Amino acid sequence: MTRVKKAVNALKTRRNTLKQVKGYRFRRGNTERAAYEAISHAGAYAFAHRRDKKGTFRRLWNVRINAILDPLGMSYSKFIGELKKKNISINRKILSEIGTEHPETFKKILEQIK
Repeated sequence: MTRVKKAVNALKTRRNTLKQVKGYRFRRGNTERAAYEAISHAGAYAFAHRRDKKGTFRRLWNVRINAILDPLGMSYSKFIGELKKKNISINRKILSEIGTEHPETFKKILEQIK
């Protein structure tokens, strides 16, 4: 069987790996083995945190809605419960935007619920 020399391909993969870790600190930025490990961990974290981001934003919207409702004399949980009873389907993102940018409209929604 003939032997395969990886000269060009090995250099290409090494160059691409090190290009991906440009700006990483210490050994991770300049040695191939540490760089490869850093890339695989970074990819795993990026994948997981793309999922986590959705929950983080939902929590942010909930806090904003609660902060808007507090001076109006209603709690977040009661507000969401009443929305569901009245079959008003506005998602939390839009509710938080309406509450911060258009408070009059938010008060009209609140009047419809009460």
